[in-house]
Amino acid sequence: MAKDFVYKRILLKLSGEALAGEGGFGFDKDIIDRTVEEIEELIANGIEVCLVVGGGNMLRGAQNDHMDRSRADYIGMLATVMNSLMLQDAFESRGYKACVLSALPIEGVAPIFSKEAALCCMSEGCVVICAGGTGHPFFTTDGTAVLRALEVEADVLIKATKVDGVYDCDPRKNAKAIKFDTITYHETIEKNLGVMDLSAVAMCMENKLPLIVLNMNEHGAVYAACKGKPVGTTVTL
Repeated sequence: MAKDFVYKRILLKLSGEALAGEGGFGFDKDIIDRTVEEIEELIANGIEVCLVVGGGNMLRGAQNDHMDRSRADYIGMLATVMNSLMLQDAFESRGYKACVLSALPIEGVAPIFSKEAALCCMSEGCVVICAGGTGHPFFTTDGTAVLRALEVEADVLIKATKVDGVYDCDPRKNAKAIKFDTITYHETIEKNLGVMDLSAVAMCMENKLPLIVLNMNEHGAVYAACKGKPVGTTVTL
């Protein structure tokens, strides 16, 4: 059970774009089902899981040049709520408990996030899904993931994307891109590798929070990471 794992409580950051699959927008049911299956295996082994999901399959506030930034960010936060509810339904339809806790007050949809509520739910084997970002504009979901990881005292932050780690340049654009198995936070900042936004990286570094970047579509990657096996890229001090 959990005693066989290096990381027993994790914050898993999911890319919103990844949920859309090849379509690039909305939801891909096969990907959602596969994602849920991966997380179910962790829960079955006693791992406590807290999720933060992006909203890029709906709207990315920071990249929308045609809207007021604050308004675009709030729309993005609402997109994370929709993604969170979709994941909650996917878990519950398979017989697993999942709770959406939102930073945005949306009565009748999801309770407000609190550390106490999140820890209580996880201790009962419930997947906690953190929605609504931080509840404030000008903060990314990467920043939200770090914040929530620190609040729930996660052993590690795992960022699951479409790429299998951190590279010296975009491997989707450059076939000669070099992957790092391990790298320090200082190096990611100095090399401007775009692992996360700079404020999120700085917060990880300041609080000595380990970060693993991996490909969610690689079957068993998150499970292997929790076992302490080399997968993706590990970012540390």
